[in-house]
Amino acid sequence: MIIESLELKLYAPWVHSLKEKRMIVKSLTNKISNLFNVSVIEADDQDLHQSIVLGIVCAAGSTAQADRIIDHVIDFVEKNTDAELVNFRRELR
Repeated sequence: MIIESLELKLYAPWVHSLKEKRMIVKSLTNKISNLFNVSVIEADDQDLHQSIVLGIVCAAGSTAQADRIIDHVIDFVEKNTDAELVNFRRELR
């Protein structure tokens, strides 16, 4: 079994409250976990309004399959949120 993790850092300049941020994070995490069968959490910067850090983990039968899933997650996030993808980090285990 292959496990691949992804840390996404997003910037949402229009967010001015934690309530607004929570709505965005909850929507995004639910969509990602339902579409790609991965685990998603808000990993860091919980107290910062405009910064969103998501941790995503997938388990797969092969490295190629894990890479493909993570590639699809990154593509989905870029296309389905107005937040800017600032940085991401992948790790294969």
